[in-house]
Amino acid sequence: MGKFRIQPHGRLQEWVAEDLGFFKDEGLDYEFVTSHAAGRLQPSTVQSAEGAPPVIQEGAFESFEQGRVCEISSACHWAVNMAASAAHGRMWGHAYSMTNSGIYVPPESPIVKPTDLANVEIGVGYHSGSHFSALQALASILAPGELKLRFIGLPNDRLESMLARTSAAANVFGAPAYLLEQQGFRRIVDTTFMIGFLFSADADIADVEAYFRALQRAQAEIDLHVERYKHHLLEGLPDQCRAIADVRTFGPGERIVFADYTRSMYEETHRWMETMDLFPADQRGAPNYEVAVAV
Repeated sequence: MGKFRIQPHGRLQEWVAEDLGFFKDEGLDYEFVTSHAAGRLQPSTVQSAEGAPPVIQEGAFESFEQGRVCEISSACHWAVNMAASAAHGRMWGHAYSMTNSGIYVPPESPIVKPTDLANVEIGVGYHSGSHFSALQALASILAPGELKLRFIGLPNDRLESMLARTSAAANVFGAPAYLLEQQGFRRIVDTTFMIGFLFSADADIADVEAYFRALQRAQAEIDLHVERYKHHLLEGLPDQCRAIADVRTFGPGERIVFADYTRSMYEETHRWMETMDLFPADQRGAPNYEVAVAV
């Protein structure tokens, strides 16, 4: 077997495990990769401050479908659930994470309460956590006809579109959310959501287990001394955004929960996606907990 390739998720845990040698302690022969889908890097797609950002109907699920160039990576649990059901890898069943997330508006925006988002285009990533969490969070706030989503690519695309004022609102999580708050942007609705892990069919399960042991040690270290490691949150930001970021005001970001992603969680999540008709039939696969999830 070659190296165990890890795709970081813009969170602290992998970087802390790297810094403190936890992966090596677990005997893992590994490397970090930054490419998202096979043979393809994903730079920001926001090219200028002129006009609205382009619509991109491709997201986390599609990157799994195309084949990520790694043994393990993460995305929202909705995309991971559906990808595992469609045999694009297996979902790890003994851990998930939670990320801070919210729908933000610029400081000068007239939008002040959730209902003000009616008929306002909200920037999200297609078939990604910002897409699904916006649907869930706003379902009890807006009428179906009032919810307007615009698919504008990756997390940093939404960050840059907000800083450039080319989006009236956007669903943003992790370090981009902390940076927007630092710049005076206001969170109108909390959209905190769950993230899952998908590992490839070729991955050695012993390596997967070693990876999670290292992450569990890293999580404990972050819980004790987060201020030592916040600088790693800059790793996921564009260069121009790093220049204006003060990580001292950032929170800890994504937190890994070492608990089971249960059958009921899997089935309820999959059923919601089918009820909402979020994926065409040829992408859904066949939901089977025992096959899709490594328990």
